Amino acid sequence: MRNRIFLVAYLLAAAVHAQLVVTVWPPEVTATKAVVKLELKNNFAEKIESARAVCFLTDAQGNVVGHATRWVVGGTPERPPLEPGATNAFHFVITSPDPSGFATTNLTARVNFSRVVLVGGKLADPVKDVQINIR
Repeated sequence: MRNRIFLVAYLLAAAVHAQLVVTVWPPEVTATKAVVKLELKNNFAEKIESARAVCFLTDAQGNVVGHATRWVVGGTPERPPLEPGATNAFHFVITSPDPSGFATTNLTARVNFSRVVLVGGKLADPVKDVQINIR
């Protein structure tokens, strides 16, 4: 019984551990580019100075047809740090590698974070501290 209580408490703690919650919207595809909207919410007790992410576009067969890597938080005056409790949006613009455009408009976006830097240069763990929700 005691082990079950510990296990349930551990699973609940793991479920609410995500401190940066990211919602990924379906790509809006035009002729030669796709725009993927991200909504970011900072649940950390401290400010997120910067965060770097990569966005992959895949077709119906799962093949990568485009990608981009960007600082989605911080780095420029247009992207200030994300305060605790605040939300923000970022739009990935991915240009087709083929000058004629994407072969299909039925694309799926996948996002991974590679770096999350908190105030003072403290690093967060992108695997444990970032929750990605697909809309």
